[in-house]
Amino acid sequence: MTTQTPNHASEAHAGEAHVHIVSPGLLLAVFGLLMLMTILTVTISYAESSMLIHLGWLSIWVALAIAVIKAGLVAMYFMHLRWDSPFNGAILIIALVFIGVFIGLTVLDTREYRNQLTAPSSGRVMDLGIGR
Repeated sequence: MTTQTPNHASEAHAGEAHVHIVSPGLLLAVFGLLMLMTILTVTISYAESSMLIHLGWLSIWVALAIAVIKAGLVAMYFMHLRWDSPFNGAILIIALVFIGVFIGLTVLDTREYRNQLTAPSSGRVMDLGIGR
């Protein structure tokens, strides 16, 4: 009869989750990049009124692209998705791109209806002759 001794090292670590330690320097670099992108987004939003960096209709797409990149950086580095399966990271980035495209198309579509809006009147109720 042959007895096999269990491998205690593999049994001890079988139920534990893998923890990935990230250097503080990398996290601070990503944080700095996020802050620079935030400053760029704010600059673009104020540029519409101050003519600093006037991008016109392109400003919404630039702001959404920056937002997608920032969300990707947060998920990849602060949520440790970079060290997970590459498939999960790719799915997240693709989903964020599609969300940015859908929001951008919705915002661009609102420009078509801006001409149809009328300012409110003096507060009198309009008599449309309905119900007579």
